[in-house]
Amino acid sequence: MTSVPNLRLNNGVNIPALGLGVFQTPPNETAAAVTEALRAGYRHIDTAAAYGNEREVGEAIRRSGIPRRDIFIETKIWIDDYGFNETLHGFDKSAGKLGVEQLDLLILHQALPSAFDKTLAAYRALERLLAEGKVRAIGVSNFMAEHIERLLAQTEIVPAVNQIEVHPYFQQAALQRLHGQHGILTQAWSPIGGITFYRGNGRSSLEDATILAIARAHGKSAAQVMLRWGLQQGRSVIPKSVRPARIAENLAVFDFELAPDEMAAIDELETGIRGGPEPDFITLDNFSRPIPEA
Repeated sequence: MTSVPNLRLNNGVNIPALGLGVFQTPPNETAAAVTEALRAGYRHIDTAAAYGNEREVGEAIRRSGIPRRDIFIETKIWIDDYGFNETLHGFDKSAGKLGVEQLDLLILHQALPSAFDKTLAAYRALERLLAEGKVRAIGVSNFMAEHIERLLAQTEIVPAVNQIEVHPYFQQAALQRLHGQHGILTQAWSPIGGITFYRGNGRSSLEDATILAIARAHGKSAAQVMLRWGLQQGRSVIPKSVRPARIAENLAVFDFELAPDEMAAIDELETGIRGGPEPDFITLDNFSRPIPEA
């Protein structure tokens, strides 16, 4: 069974560098995927209130027989639950569905640029939860530089993590440098570029000639090369899959290393094209999704 190395967050908490993501995983497939991942050696599961599958993640963790302290559980508060009291209740809903008393990492799923006061209130609720020991670390997701800077200016605790879209075609280098300046870990969603092909734009990083050439040189897959690239740059990576073979493949990335010229060749694939929604398009009008009670 593969052992995943840890990264250390800015508050001293250890987080497994690679985890299983369950974005877009239907609830009826989630428990099986998480069960398989835990069996293979994953010890970090990333979910979110808005994914609608926290309950199934919790069921798989309980059935695994693995001690709770050995599994890093990360989830996200959705924008409908922003606001101080609303976010405190959002924690209750997520913890109830997951069946745990404490979360390892709780993050805000998006910034709300048009209602940043609600975003700040939500983050202050995360600070309260951290102080009360209900979460071990707090952070954000999909925050751009201006959101990070406003947050740092008006709150007390530097986020431990910003989970953002990062893959060879969209690298957000300037934002990552800002993270480094403040000790914020960059956590990559879509680290194998899935966003570049499931949105139907006709371009797949899994078929990129540069990546495939590097993969052949190492006897690895294109997905494994992209995950290794992210890990070697110091990121946390959250690949997703429901297929047992792919779940195992995504974990088998700690037995090889990319050379500096290979890393540089992948860096040169940057297009500057975001696959996910534009940050300013995230509003309650556009993305409201009430989160059910536990």
